[in-house]
Amino acid sequence: MAFDGIITKALVSDFQKSLIGARVNKVFQPSKTELILNLYNGENVMFDICIHPDYYRMCLTSLSKPNPTNALNFCMLLRKYLTSSKITNVQSVDLDRVVFIDFEGSNELKDTVNLRLVVELMGRRSNVVLLNKNGFIIDSLKHIITSDREILPAREYVLPLSSKQSFLDILNFDEFYSIISEKSYDDLSLYLSSIFTGFTPIFISNILEELNIENDSKDVNELEEIYEYIKNLINNFGTENISLKSLNNDYTIELTSQEKSLSNFLDSFYINKEQNDIFQASKSELSKSILVALKKSSKKLENINQKLKSCDDMNKYKLYGELLTSNLYRFHGNFADEKVELENYYDNNNLIEIKLDSSISYSKNAERFFKKYNKLKNTLSIVTVQKKETELELEYIESIIFSLSNATTLEDIEEIHKEFSENVLMKKYNYKSFQKMSSDKNLTNNLNKIVINNFDVYIGKNNKQNDYLTLHFADKSDLWFHAQGFHGAHVILKTNGKNPDEDTLFKCAQLAKQNCKASLERNISVDYTYIKFVKRHPNGKTGMVNYTNYKTIIVP
Repeated sequence: MAFDGIITKALVSDFQKSLIGARVNKVFQPSKTELILNLYNGENVMFDICIHPDYYRMCLTSLSKPNPTNALNFCMLLRKYLTSSKITNVQSVDLDRVVFIDFEGSNELKDTVNLRLVVELMGRRSNVVLLNKNGFIIDSLKHIITSDREILPAREYVLPLSSKQSFLDILNFDEFYSIISEKSYDDLSLYLSSIFTGFTPIFISNILEELNIENDSKDVNELEEIYEYIKNLINNFGTENISLKSLNNDYTIELTSQEKSLSNFLDSFYINKEQNDIFQASKSELSKSILVALKKSSKKLENINQKLKSCDDMNKYKLYGELLTSNLYRFHGNFADEKVELENYYDNNNLIEIKLDSSISYSKNAERFFKKYNKLKNTLSIVTVQKKETELELEYIESIIFSLSNATTLEDIEEIHKEFSENVLMKKYNYKSFQKMSSDKNLTNNLNKIVINNFDVYIGKNNKQNDYLTLHFADKSDLWFHAQGFHGAHVILKTNGKNPDEDTLFKCAQLAKQNCKASLERNISVDYTYIKFVKRHPNGKTGMVNYTNYKTIIVP
């Protein structure tokens, strides 16, 4: 992530204008890696400090986050020391990702107390440390012991070691050139970022692109252009001539007029990134659980088919029993032969060979064949029903998989997850919900609605929405559309008592095709009928219906 030292320096320049003099109203800690200071400086603002290894940052935020009922220890400590104090200074250390925030407050005796909050934004090594006026640690968000320093209460605070050069100490281009010309290089962005504190390859690469300079350039004039650009960039910190620029899933800083403040950009970027990461993680976790259910149902169907295959011999055993029984008068002795040939009176008296158990009599062999027949007959009646049920299970699970593949928001995932975790089928697989799901009342807030020729049209995103739209939301006079024979969305056309024209009907059918599993195929049949002819499927599974009195539109 591109939250480097030079971005930190630029932010601090902004904070020196907006935060100095601000008073701390509240301190809360939404998670183990995030602190929020509620500040007042003419208006209430929230100052977000995050040390998450993937989202580490500090900025003003507009997003309200939950305040846990039970505050963590470090949060309680900050409340004790910082509440009602005011910020007197904000400064960064060189171009490193270390920021000092100084506070002035008072204790119980009304004596002035000076404290310093140190914010270290260094990926997995990020931390927040509270110091007293003498530079000793009161406590920290994370306790760290390494070979070069200890972040523990009562220890003197020591800055992280850095072996890189400081660009701020360079007086002119000649000095800059003498430093970078000490070694040869093929990749200028990697080389400069390895020499100077606060520079990342993405920052240098963006400068090279802005100046139209090759990444392996060694031209003195081009190197001077790079030096001057960085120098001008730093000189403009705290002005509106600095902005952050999006680069795919990353960002960097550049010298250009800003459309929105650095804090606003960072706040939006990380909110979107966190939400997207949560969405992807939730989708992946839910997908694994659904695939487990799919695998188990598929295995169950495979076993059922094997049992059905074994029932193919059912009538053969019945025939053997009948033939033996009708010919018992021909056999003598207490034990049967290993095999016998008899006339099959069901097949023009053609001879048929029957293998027998020689340890028992002929009559017992006949009984054994009838028992096998009856057992397989009972098995057939049971597994035939089981097969239908399992095929419905698989169809239902596949409909959930289709809904999940089309999910685009965390709300979509939550609805699918709620349906999946509540389903009786999933409960027998001991599936446990990984978070509290939204209630059905929130379904109306997440419906996909469009307008076609002045008619409102609603599209279900998943089984739960399909169920809600068709069986609860729509009126009997509304029209229902669905792709024939494929998993897909229920499309509801709100008629409001009017008769839609053919163009409206066709566009609704197109929507049904676009939102079904066969959306890329040609000439898909889409059925439509009035809601009054659509009923819940007898199996009771969410989103499954039966319908009658329908018409069909072929969508190319």
